[in-house]
Amino acid sequence: MPRIIDGEKNNIVGQQVRYFRKKRKYSQKELSIRLETLAIYVCRGSISRIEDGSRTVTDIELFGLASVLGTSIESFFPPLAGDSKSPDSSSEKQDNP
Repeated sequence: MPRIIDGEKNNIVGQQVRYFRKKRKYSQKELSIRLETLAIYVCRGSISRIEDGSRTVTDIELFGLASVLGTSIESFFPPLAGDSKSPDSSSEKQDNP
């Protein structure tokens, strides 16, 4: 079933997917093959569409991308507005007893 979202961008992680893929020196095809070893089937063309923002990304795909690219899921996302602290900062730990 096609994933259709009204809007110009269908994901906010595509640029970071491209960044980490190139950092690892993987082609889009190689990334697709590495995802397949995790039983996550994303063809080369879909990798391209993820990177250019024209395709959505499922949670399992994002999990696989982070695993294959050797990074955290959080690293794909921009910081939240007004959030200059890291998730494990001491002020947040104080809020959670």
